[in-house]
Parts: sequence; structure tokens; C-alpha cells
Amino acid sequence: MQTLLDGLSALGGWRINFMQVATIAVILFVFVIQGFRINQEYQRAVVYRLGRFVNVRGPGLFWIIPFIEWSTKVDVRILSVNLQTQETLSRDGVAVKVNAVVWYCINDPAKAVNSVLDPHTAVLQAAETSLRDVIGQHDLDAILKGREQINALLMTQLDRAANKWGVDIDAVEMRDLDIPVQMQRALAQEAEATREAKARLIKAQGEQAASETLRAAAMAIAEAPGAMELRRLQTLQEIGTEQNSTIILGFPQELLHAAKRLSGE
Repeated sequence: MQTLLDGLSALGGWRINFMQVATIAVILFVFVIQGFRINQEYQRAVVYRLGRFVNVRGPGLFWIIPFIEWSTKVDVRILSVNLQTQETLSRDGVAVKVNAVVWYCINDPAKAVNSVLDPHTAVLQAAETSLRDVIGQHDLDAILKGREQINALLMTQLDRAANKWGVDIDAVEMRDLDIPVQMQRALAQEAEATREAKARLIKAQGEQAASETLRAAAMAIAEAPGAMELRRLQTLQEIGTEQNSTIILGFPQELLHAAKRLSGE
């Protein structure tokens, strides 16, 4: 009888130990499962351990220590932002309204999270400030005719500021430029005057070239008197072809030469 009681006591103890092990296993399983994280291809995770930065993980599946480590997701895709219209003055004192588009992405997630509170707002404000500064450094003519140079200078200045926040500027394009109506009229008049001056210059150059050609032709005819007779016959042929009702009276070339000699005597 005592032996039977001892056996039952041992079996009960074994059951108690199995329940404890099972409970511990379930707790460990839940603990491990809670540490798994999944990032998309365009996401990175900035991992902290007890408040200290550890590393950057992802994309894909990774594991952190629950209750000790935690992560912050960062999107590394290129973002497009339309800047609000900025009212500023050019270097020659003309009031202009200009806006632009900025393409950028986060290339250093750790720096973007640790060095600035909101990198997107920081880039937006820096872009607006840089746009006003660059416009203020150029005359209106340079802004209208050199947009590529303005965009390159704006990108260089903005990229220098964004690198401190782990942000890479992909491109900056100045989109719209509005100027006062009076200035638009003045520019239109200036353009019209420039075109008229070019037209007069081209016309004068054409007349000069034509006069030089006529002078060379006259000298050639003077050296060869027979060329004038050939030219006259060609002219008669052209007139006869185009205007059949025209009557032309011609004088021999010898009479003209004789008249010249008599007048000279």
C-alpha cells in the first residue's frame, strides 16, 4: 500500500514538472515571435537597444530582442515635393513669383532619424529658402534665359544642407516664373525692338552685298562690251515670253558709243 502511494506521488510530481516546462516553452515561443519584424524592399529599420542606436536592418525578415530593442521604419524611396510659390526680388529689383519641384530620398536612415526631428519638413523649408536666395542673386534676364544654371546652383546649395540630415537631393526644377504685367510689356517691347534692329541689319547687309555684286557685274560688262548686247537680248527674250503685247524699240549699241565719242570731243 505504501508503495502504491509513493508511485502516485511521483507521477503527480512529474505532471507538475511537465506543466512548468510547457508553460516556459510557450512563453519563450511568444517572446521569440514578438521579436520578428518584416520590412519591405523600400524600407529600412533603425534599431535601438535601451535607447542607444545599434544598427540599420532590412529589407526582409529580421529579429530584435523584445522589450529591450525597438525599431523605427524609414522609407528610402524618391519623393516628389511641390514647393509653395515664393515671392521674392531679383538682383535688379524686379518682384517675381516662382515655384519649383524637388525630388529627394533618404540615403542614410540612421542620420535621418537621429539628426533631425522631421527630415521631410527640413528639406522642404531648406528648398524654399534656397530658392529665394538663388533668385535674389540673379538678374531677371539671367533667370529667364538660364534656368538650367539656376537649377544646378539650387541643387548644389540644397544638397549641401540636406547631406547633414542623411538626405540625397536627386533633382530640382524651377517650374513657373511669374513677373508683373508692366515688366511683361517692357520685355515684349524690348524683344520687338531687338527683332526690328536685327531685321534692319540683315536688310542693310543684303543691300550691301547686292551693291557689291552689281558693281562687279558693271565692271565685267565694261571690260567686255559684247556682254551688254547679250544681256539685252536675254532681257528681250524674257519680256517676249511674259508680256507678248509689249512693244520695245531698241537702239544699236554702236550709236550709243558714237554719241559718247561726239560728246567727248
